Amino acid sequence: MVQAEIWKNPIVEGHYADPEARFYEGKYWIYVTHSTAFPQQKNLSAFSSEDLIHWECHENIIDMTDFPWVWGAVWAPTIIERNGKYYLIFATNDIHSDEEPGGLEIAVSDSPAGPFKGYLGHSLVGDIYRKAQPIDAHLFKDDDGKIYLYYGGWGHCIIMIMNETMDGFLPLPNGEMRMEITPEDYVEGPCMIKREGKYYFLWSSGKWNKGDYHVNYGVAGSPFGPFEKEAEILCTDHLIANSPGHNSYLYLPEQDAYYLVYHRRPMCDQSRDSRVLCIDKMHFVGEGIQPVKMT
Repeated sequence: MVQAEIWKNPIVEGHYADPEARFYEGKYWIYVTHSTAFPQQKNLSAFSSEDLIHWECHENIIDMTDFPWVWGAVWAPTIIERNGKYYLIFATNDIHSDEEPGGLEIAVSDSPAGPFKGYLGHSLVGDIYRKAQPIDAHLFKDDDGKIYLYYGGWGHCIIMIMNETMDGFLPLPNGEMRMEITPEDYVEGPCMIKREGKYYFLWSSGKWNKGDYHVNYGVAGSPFGPFEKEAEILCTDHLIANSPGHNSYLYLPEQDAYYLVYHRRPMCDQSRDSRVLCIDKMHFVGEGIQPVKMT
């Protein structure tokens, strides 16, 4: 059994951000952005562990030659397994208009370690819909096997449903292909947790490079919401660290325990790209989530 409370934060050395955590093939995986200047973000890396303490780094997991339109700003990964394949979605090029190449890309691999190869020959989402910049994707697989894609920056969140072959989308219940579900105080970094039939939607607010960055949550009976802000559950603690956010999570069924995986800034280093990976326990009480104490 993993003795999850004995690790130390940050869990690995180096500057990484936007973690997406999963459990695949007997290991815990965390997929990350290289926290550096946008033009220098040329690829993604992953960390794997059997015990949440000792981590192996898998560098540059994408074959970027399959994405010749990408100049940089390769960031904010999400991954899901379907039918024995692993599908990785990530943002590129920090686009600010529909005329710019890039947006959300998708790649596929037979292994959670990669290498991930280009899947479409073009971006999966390459436009700005309802003012949502196509970044910060999050894939959520429901109990019925349906896979939802949440994404969006600039204060807007979009939901779509992936098709069976993961190369397109299915119509939503309203007949549209995508829909805005932006909750109050949303900025970016969506994450979905399902527990006991309820959908817990987490998102980041504030400015990613400022001390007001934090995580909110809301609860609904549907993956479409509506999600009203219930509370802030992760925020700056000046005794520990600054600007925590862009979270994912791990669930340890043998302990019925949830752990928030997120990035934050050390109080001793407030430079723009000094973001580090951390894990802390998250407690559900009734149909709510208690504030997470950073350690």
